[in-house]
Amino acid sequence: MIIDPCQQVDNLALLMKRISGRQTRYTNKNEKRTGTLWEGRYKSSPIKTEEYLLACCRYVELNPLRAGMVVNPEDYHWSSYMYKVGIKHLDWLDMDPLYNSLGSTKKEREEKYRACIQETIPSGEWELLRQAVQKGQLTGSAQFIEEVAVKVGRRIELRGQGRPVKRK
Repeated sequence: MIIDPCQQVDNLALLMKRISGRQTRYTNKNEKRTGTLWEGRYKSSPIKTEEYLLACCRYVELNPLRAGMVVNPEDYHWSSYMYKVGIKHLDWLDMDPLYNSLGSTKKEREEKYRACIQETIPSGEWELLRQAVQKGQLTGSAQFIEEVAVKVGRRIELRGQGRPVKRK
């Protein structure tokens, strides 16, 4: 899922908290069960939109294929793919400015988006995006990371996982 929290970054955490709470209550009531639905906290990665938004969209749209859940991106019911390529229409779905810049007409945008999702994925793109999400790191260039560090007033390091192994 790709969400723009706008100027209020806390909106994303609040949204995820509400989704988790409501869905858990709904599922527990209907299935007469207790406990949480998801094992851990949601994972997020701020995106440098001009450079990585379409790559992140491709990553999200193709996740159900990689998981073996569907054969084609349009077969996954919970995806925006079928709306972005013109198979279905939703009035409430906001198209991002980058999607809108793909063409001057709706048809042209749909064709270019379909082509973008279907084109060969550049070497290392999957791993870069997966690592950013799994580690909660930024998805963008070193300059983007520095810009965010200045905004939040903290140094941001892209570190590996956990402590180094003690050697005896």
